[in-house]
Amino acid sequence: MTEPRFRNARLTDGRTVDIVIRDGLFAGFEAPAQTHDGEDLGGKLVLPGLIDGHIHLDKTFLGLPWRPHRAGPTVPHRIAAEKDGRADLPVSVEERAKTFLARETCLGTVALRSHVDIDPDSRLDHLHQVMAARDAFAGIIDVQLVAFPQSGVLIAPGVADLLDAALSDGAELIGGIDPVGIESDLDGHLDLIFDLAEKHGVGIDIHLHDPGHKGAQELRAIADRTAALGMQGKVTVSHAFALATVDDRTLDLTMTALRDADVAILTSAPGTGALIPVAALRAAGVRVFAGSDNVRDAWSPFGNGDMLERAMLVAYRAGLRTDDGIALAFDLATGAAAQAIGYGPYGLEVGARGDFIAVDAETLAEAVVDRPPRALVVKGGRAVARDGALV
Repeated sequence: MTEPRFRNARLTDGRTVDIVIRDGLFAGFEAPAQTHDGEDLGGKLVLPGLIDGHIHLDKTFLGLPWRPHRAGPTVPHRIAAEKDGRADLPVSVEERAKTFLARETCLGTVALRSHVDIDPDSRLDHLHQVMAARDAFAGIIDVQLVAFPQSGVLIAPGVADLLDAALSDGAELIGGIDPVGIESDLDGHLDLIFDLAEKHGVGIDIHLHDPGHKGAQELRAIADRTAALGMQGKVTVSHAFALATVDDRTLDLTMTALRDADVAILTSAPGTGALIPVAALRAAGVRVFAGSDNVRDAWSPFGNGDMLERAMLVAYRAGLRTDDGIALAFDLATGAAAQAIGYGPYGLEVGARGDFIAVDAETLAEAVVDRPPRALVVKGGRAVARDGALV
């Protein structure tokens, strides 16, 4: 039985404690002992390990020389541009995914959910390469995979069978994309996605970019199916831009449907367009969490995998300027995200996974605003990164 001890850790409530971890779980937050056992954190602020709720490990250009962005006016244009651009990449999906996982680990992420393209061109190749990268980082960062039909399902011959095979091969969730805007068949797309989820006993995470009343209708349709099939707590809608582009009455109706069906909403606080109303969604009882989404890929040259920075962007764009508001944004990248992806038990409490980061900051709010370097990243009681480098 191992009991790692991290001495002189400062909690967000101001207490200085020794953290004791037993068999990978927090066993105690004790008054500082007169001992030299364990690592001395020197009063650094400790925060729970970060969670990235939405990333694309197969898309990142990390590990490559800088590639100028090829802008596209619509989602279909960007999908096509991405396919054109990925054919000549000199570094494999697996190696780029490993580069990304190393970066996120050094920035304090202990678990993430990655969507992986399943389409007629790449078939299951991206999935298998990302799985190999995941295996290489086992015990360092947890990776949950979504079989993602980026190019559609109904409009892409053979993709339905490929998604079925991807779930059989170990993808933990089934994805979807714009049932109306891409597929032009709301019921047909949802029928297929929910049928595969039921067949394999997996959760769902659907990309929904469609704006306005069209997108809100799709959100309510997803909520209705979720409730009817008893899948409450197992369905996420990523982006859900419609929530930022409808009138108050439609927003209230849609939030009620999402809350009653326990459908979670993912935001990356993207730099274009209105931000979904994260505070109003939380107040209405809708589960909201955050993720990086694009990190230097064909969709955006921005993004660095730092979930402290993502929390800052949520707070900045949502106008959450008080310490309580900043703490809400931080929760989207920690507790709320952990709950949404099923990573638990989680948090700085006895019995939870022994995951934390240590930073030079006075308070949680200052840590989010300043995004200081991660002096130490601990997962399951083991130091996995220190001062920006893997241990």
